[in-house]
Amino acid sequence: MSASQVILQTDFADLKLANRGKVRDIYDLGENLLIVTSDRISAFDVIMDEGIPFKGEVLTLISSFWFEKMKDIVPNHIVSTEVDEFPAETRKYRDQLRGRSMLVKKAQPLPVECIVRGFLSGSGWKEYKAAGKISGIDLPEGLIESQQLPAPIFTPSTKAELGEHDENISFDEAARLCGQDLAEQARDITLAIYQRAREMADEKGIIIADTKFEFGVYDGRLIWIDEALTPDSSRFWPKDLYHPGGPQPSFDKQFLRDYLETLDWGKMAPPPSLPDHIVQKTSEKYREALARLTGIVL
Repeated sequence: MSASQVILQTDFADLKLANRGKVRDIYDLGENLLIVTSDRISAFDVIMDEGIPFKGEVLTLISSFWFEKMKDIVPNHIVSTEVDEFPAETRKYRDQLRGRSMLVKKAQPLPVECIVRGFLSGSGWKEYKAAGKISGIDLPEGLIESQQLPAPIFTPSTKAELGEHDENISFDEAARLCGQDLAEQARDITLAIYQRAREMADEKGIIIADTKFEFGVYDGRLIWIDEALTPDSSRFWPKDLYHPGGPQPSFDKQFLRDYLETLDWGKMAPPPSLPDHIVQKTSEKYREALARLTGIVL
């Protein structure tokens, strides 16, 4: 394991900051955007004070891996991940950018998150317990937590402002927000990517229980943007430990969520301090997901 500088935030004074999200700092370079993936981590829509070593690099490498594997299904927004190919005005920041940044096309994002669920977990499990359905989709009676669904389902959600919670919506509502044609394209592409990714991950001993994608319109067509099947946007479970009927061990930030659930904390800012062993264990889980999926060891 090589040393990794934890970067919680970038402040590139002579670049135009377009947005600072839960994890990514996005700079407007005119024709393109520069996305810098920090080591910030959020849980329950609250950003923790501590960074997770290697997290930004893991997310960037995993996203690059999946974008490449799926480009025959849908084009993506990557222009380059090589810092030396970025515009000249970014070069002075190369030490902070290397390994954790992407130069990407500037697309118009769809106003919904595109979520696909192959297993019953998280907010989907809560919604199923309450109503027997998720996002308006009826499901069989008697399913248990973490059970594989009869077939993957598309369950879009709203995009909440920072600090707010996304809300699951029906496909009809997504079509109202995006337009019927774009919503259908996004749904079909989401399901196609998930099916291939699930099969590929299964061979590496990982179950992708669910994941969320973002799409945007660029030059009149739908492209895949943001991140791709990372431990931040997906539930990754070790296949050899899978046992439906409750929560599963994971390679994603569910480990952090589970720890936070043991605390007397109202899931609102300010966040609790994270002990060093929780920070390090979370880092290990991210790096194990990267190593299993791509063979890259950090």
